[in-house]
Amino acid sequence: MLGVGHRSPLAPWIDSRPPGLDCLEITAEHFFGPAEERLAWLARDYHLFVHGLGLSLGTPGPLDKERVRQFARVSELANPDWISEHIAFTRTAEVDLGHLNPVPPTREMVQVIADHAREVSELCRKPIILENITSHIRLAGELSETEFLNELCSAADCGLLLDVTNLFINSRNHGFDPLHWLHALEPSRITQLHIVGYSVEHGRFLDGHACDIQEELIELAQAVAEYAPVKAVILERDERFPEPTVMQAELLKLKRIFEGD
Repeated sequence: MLGVGHRSPLAPWIDSRPPGLDCLEITAEHFFGPAEERLAWLARDYHLFVHGLGLSLGTPGPLDKERVRQFARVSELANPDWISEHIAFTRTAEVDLGHLNPVPPTREMVQVIADHAREVSELCRKPIILENITSHIRLAGELSETEFLNELCSAADCGLLLDVTNLFINSRNHGFDPLHWLHALEPSRITQLHIVGYSVEHGRFLDGHACDIQEELIELAQAVAEYAPVKAVILERDERFPEPTVMQAELLKLKRIFEGD
């Protein structure tokens, strides 16, 4: 299945049921509050996935009960094929940091995130998949990043939401081979992909979710398609929304990779 992340500027295009748009990813936090009618309408016309930004699975200790409750409510209304969150923390015990932060690749952290992921999955009564993030620093631990991801998916009995753009950006900023990294993952865990164009500022690669997909990302997505049984691909965009024809052209490129002509 091919789709996009639901964003308000894209709503008129999404509502027109454009050809090639099979599914939508719903950011849970965007639907906290009075948006139930919209979710019910989308669920009638599309396969939905619910994606979280702030559950902070990597924060030791109990999850934020109110945020988890709101997340579960969105999941109930959307009835998604699966739910997802980031392999990250967004808050400490005292403060909400407001952005995704990396976690150390340790077995202790594997257990923290796996326990939290299972808790959310059980509450929502939906499968959960977990997403890799970008980071300007690489934290040390007894596991490599790919070992950490494989052990985490095993411990949580979950899939991986592989963000192709995040992988590419990290490989450039930290100097490693993205294909070697990819082939160190257990392919059966790779369930869904994210992809969007990157930007470069002062020599650093950034994931601003505001650019068209570059050819090297298409090539990396092709490598993933050949390696893993991907079930869905989500085209992301958060800023500088292009004309619908541009989005449809990008979906067509992805369709050729993952579904054939």
